[in-house]
Amino acid sequence: MKYDFDRPIDRWNNFAAKYDEMEARFGRRDLIPMWIADMDLMTAQPILDAIDARNRQGIFGYTSRPDSYFEAVCQWQEKRNGWKPDPALCLYTLGVVPALCTFVREFSKPGDEILFTTPVYGEFFDSVENWGRKCLTVPLKEENGYYSMDFEAFEEALKRRPPLFILCNPHNPVGRAWTADELRRMGELCVQYGTLIISDEIHSDLMLFGHKHIPMATVSEEIAANTITCTSATKTFNLAGLQAATLMFPNEKLRDTYQAFWKSMDVHRNNSFSLVAVEAAFRYGEEWLEQLLAHLERNVKYVEDYLKENIPEITLHRPECTYLLWLNCKGLGLAGDALPQFMINEAHLALNDGRGFGKTEGEGYMRMNIACPMCTLEKAMAQLKAAVDKHMGR
Repeated sequence: MKYDFDRPIDRWNNFAAKYDEMEARFGRRDLIPMWIADMDLMTAQPILDAIDARNRQGIFGYTSRPDSYFEAVCQWQEKRNGWKPDPALCLYTLGVVPALCTFVREFSKPGDEILFTTPVYGEFFDSVENWGRKCLTVPLKEENGYYSMDFEAFEEALKRRPPLFILCNPHNPVGRAWTADELRRMGELCVQYGTLIISDEIHSDLMLFGHKHIPMATVSEEIAANTITCTSATKTFNLAGLQAATLMFPNEKLRDTYQAFWKSMDVHRNNSFSLVAVEAAFRYGEEWLEQLLAHLERNVKYVEDYLKENIPEITLHRPECTYLLWLNCKGLGLAGDALPQFMINEAHLALNDGRGFGKTEGEGYMRMNIACPMCTLEKAMAQLKAAVDKHMGR
């Protein structure tokens, strides 16, 4: 089936956070929303068909999760990433962020330091601080827009014996697909210092330009035994509103410790629609995904070329993954709040302020979501060019 990702879809007044919450967040309604990480693109037809069939039954009682659900999740991992997780060690969760919060709560103590690298998805900070723990951050090394791990600083941080290292693999927002060697070195150091790895791999299906995702749990048996993996169909297939993710544990002890918390609140079931949508996605969604990746690559190339030709003050290092662009806007000479306000009030774009991913590491950066039709992207870039031209006196 051929999918049309360039067909605009009106999401206004449809309870879409990206649109209906924009004015409250950015202070204006007349912006192109390119912030929160979901897509302005319709999901795969097999998913829609599965939801339609479930809806036609007309009864939405408590759901019973069949064995085929986690089998589909694990079979997808095997096919896409060459990894065979054990379905018996998988758990359902509402989302990766609630899972991160639970890991912090259950596998550390108040006052503990939790390790992660920056810049990074802002919810990492909240997941740690909301439970009375402290963020132990290691800035990534950046050279000409390319980010890499500072292993010397990473090991120094591990010497403080943090109970958890939260890894973003692949990385949001800098768009790195970590290599096997990088992952191995991270993993071995964590094993050496007794730090449990929580690997957030929610973007792992969105690999671009020939890059491959490597699950941390595939690097070695020793590292696998020290890694809990977080995955989901929600980023891949644009299903975030259905609230379903999968956690893959290395052993029953860690699985049961995590599960005890959620069972104490009786939260352990999918809703009626996520149950069928997730299984349909992983069994029948690959054709859609391959077409999506081609569309995203085209969008990345368009922004890349447009910036070089029209807005040289803003630079982009081509991402290896995700539909999120990490834009270096330092050439505009706008510091602090001036940069996001420029994007809002001059370019009329709703982008993520880079400081939300690390106050120092994100200064001068903006994150742009390009999972949209080309016409949206063309309009956004034209608005950005007009604003920059005016700002630079061209």
